[in-house]
Parts: sequence; structure tokens; C-alpha cells
Amino acid sequence: MKQDAQNDERFMQAAINAAHIAEENGDVPVGCIIVHEGRIIGKGYNQREQLQDPTAHAEIIALTAAASEMGNWRLEECTVYVTHEPCTMCAGALVLARAQRLVYGCSEPKTGACGSLYNIVQDGRLNHRLEVTSGVLAEQCGELLRDFFSRRRTENKKQ
Repeated sequence: MKQDAQNDERFMQAAINAAHIAEENGDVPVGCIIVHEGRIIGKGYNQREQLQDPTAHAEIIALTAAASEMGNWRLEECTVYVTHEPCTMCAGALVLARAQRLVYGCSEPKTGACGSLYNIVQDGRLNHRLEVTSGVLAEQCGELLRDFFSRRRTENKKQ
């Protein structure tokens, strides 16, 4: 169990690194890493502003990269690491991709669809459910978002 926790923190740190790229590009700092057999096969970070695409969430971009790497849209033996609890769109995509496990950092009480507001990834009415581990490096993940939005509010006041 200790090894799993260490791996979870190591891969979450990689997701945090991806989130920093989103932030550098002016987007909300959310990062996602997808792992298969101990190897990163997909990486994504929010690119909504950069691509002007409302679906360009970190998870969607990482799922596309992982499916391409695997040569299969079914990611049955994969673990998804996300810095921020996925929204309904991303939670649905994780179910459709048949991911095995979701590990996320901070919860999102307003839009979270993996336990906070909804729990799409574990809904028994669906044909697939994911194992979920929440709160991995939650303080670091939450701090990224708090700092980002604090800076944005300060910048908006100056204008």
C-alpha cells in the first residue's frame, strides 16, 4: 500500500507539472497524466483559451493522447491522475474510455462529478465504474488554483 501511495504522489506531481504549462499559457492550471503499467502514456493540460475550444480540458486531451499511444480507445488497465476533480464531461469521458482508476488532487464542490456534486464515475446505472482515490497532493493542487484565480482577480481590478 505504501508503494501505491508513493506512485500516486509521483504521478500526481507529473500532473501538477502539466498544470503549470496550462497556467503559463493563461489557462486554468489543471493537468492530467494517464499511466499504463507504470509508464505515462498520455498527458494533457487545459487548453481552452489557447485552442478556443470548450472541450479542451486536461482530461480530454490526455485521453486522446493515451488512446493514440495504446492504439485502442479502451483504457481498461490505466490510471488517470488529475490535479482537480473532473467535471461531468470529463467524468463521462473517463467512463466511456473504460479507465480502471481515477486519482485526483483537490475536490470541486461546484462542478465536481466524481464525488462532490455528482459521482458519474461510480454510478451503478452505468456499464463501467472506476476506482477513485481523492485528495492526493490536494493542498498543492488547490493552491495552484487559488493562486491563479487570486492573480486573475487582482489583474481584473487593475483594468
